[in-house]
Amino acid sequence: MTSKPIYIAQISDPHIKPPGTLAYGRVDTAKALERCVAALNAFTPAPDFVVISGDLADTPNAEEYDNLKRLLAPMKSPFAGIPGNHDSRELMRSAFPDAPYAFSSGALNQKIEVGELDLLLLDSSVPGKPHGLLEPPTLQWLEQSLSSSASRPALLFLHHPPFIAGIWHMDRQNLRNASDLADIVRRHPRVRLIATGHLHRAIVTMFAGVPCTICPAPNHAVDLDLAHLRQPSFRIEPPAFHLHAWFPDEGGHAVTHQVPIGEFDGPHPFFAADGRLL
Repeated sequence: MTSKPIYIAQISDPHIKPPGTLAYGRVDTAKALERCVAALNAFTPAPDFVVISGDLADTPNAEEYDNLKRLLAPMKSPFAGIPGNHDSRELMRSAFPDAPYAFSSGALNQKIEVGELDLLLLDSSVPGKPHGLLEPPTLQWLEQSLSSSASRPALLFLHHPPFIAGIWHMDRQNLRNASDLADIVRRHPRVRLIATGHLHRAIVTMFAGVPCTICPAPNHAVDLDLAHLRQPSFRIEPPAFHLHAWFPDEGGHAVTHQVPIGEFDGPHPFFAADGRLL
């Protein structure tokens, strides 16, 4: 009998402000997160776990994290978050004190077991800086965590992408020591996916021989300015989240779906009751 798939939803970059405040004077990030949570709750099959991959708050301050907790309270699936460059480690630790943090202070790394899957949540934030870095204790923790098993598949989550995506003002903020991460990933073939955020766009590539994704955001998208024509900008594009499906077939494999947030026409059948193609 084949085991059922495991579904890990990923939302990224909610950028929650104090109640009644718009991001950049234009984007209602709270309403966007409300819609995202409602979409996750309505999705079938229900996600087994939800990872929030950074920039949970925007400024940040305690009022934003209080607002975030209120907005996440209706979530039916269990969830965990990791910091992005807009977050505060101390405020996040205070807001979510029961999370299984690997360290009592500093980086908010977490290991979550979901069935046969290990989710390793890496804190790539650098306090007060926009770029990402995996500190030596985090790299050591990752090495030890991956060494604890040779067979359990592992999915890695962090905020900052470890690769150049082509959007100039975001690429200068990506993970600065990506080569250190690559060395560890190559030593541990049980890593089957690396999932990130930060760019507010759906992007996929290969990194250290492993699929590596960037999750879209539920609110606004970074302008896809590949020609370097404009100042750093954002656009209001269709919001979405990622759903990572782990299929435990022979060897197992992960598939990432982009799930739009909102109401759309359908579903409509392809075939009539008599089997005729409509």
